[in-house]
This record gives sequence, C-alpha cells and structure tokens, in this order.
Amino acid sequence: MSRILSFSTDKQFAEQLEDLVKKSGYNNRSMFLRDASIHFCDAMTRGDIYSMVDTIEVEGTMVIYYQHSVENKLLELRHSHSIEISSYSHNCLVSSHTCVDTMQIKGTALLIREAIQKLQNTNDIDRVEFIAAPVREEGCC
Repeated sequence: MSRILSFSTDKQFAEQLEDLVKKSGYNNRSMFLRDASIHFCDAMTRGDIYSMVDTIEVEGTMVIYYQHSVENKLLELRHSHSIEISSYSHNCLVSSHTCVDTMQIKGTALLIREAIQKLQNTNDIDRVEFIAAPVREEGCC
C-alpha cells in the first residue's frame, strides 16, 4: 500500500532535483527519492566496506576486471572458503580486451576487505569493486 509523504523545499533545490531525476534515468520523482533515501540511510548506518565493523556479516557483489593471466588467483579465492561465494560469472569483454568476473559473496567485513586488498595488489588485476547489498527487515527471500 502506498503512502504519500511530502516536504517543502526552495525553488533552486526543486529544479536541481528534477535534473537529477532526469539524469539518473528514473521516470518519476517518488521512485528516485525512495531509492536515494534507502541508499543514503544504508551508507550512513553501515558505511562502505572499508568503514564497516570487522565482524559484521555482509552480502554483496564483487566485480573484478583483469587479464587472463591471473585466473588462477581468482580460483584460489573461490576455493579459499574465507568468504562464501553463492554465484560466480565470467565474461570476456572483447572491445576492452578485459575479463570480468562477478561473484555474489557473503562474509565478515574484515575477510571481504582482505580479499579485495589481496586482489588489488595482484599484477594484471585492473579493478576490484564491492557493492554491499541493502539490508531489509523483510522481503522476497
């Protein structure tokens, strides 16, 4: 069930908001503000992976861009059991001559940070990103 919430703002912010909504690809202001609020709250309460408490359990997606020569390093991570990997995908990006792997992972913030740092310090790994999943009290799963 939907509820209508409203707030007041000055004209300049309202115009900037309309521009942000359009640039972001959202079709309406309500969806944009809903998602922006959720992401802002998540960032304020949990922070990014580098500011999270070591022992907090985190789920999310790790994205790794690399050259073929380091596939064995990713195999080591997948078999290390330091983090739980529930899904793994490999793709070759032909135009950029780069491989990209995505992994749906779960583990403590400390172990995920350690995995990221190890990968970042490996030759021929171009970029490593981690996107933490939003936390909800209830939902689809």
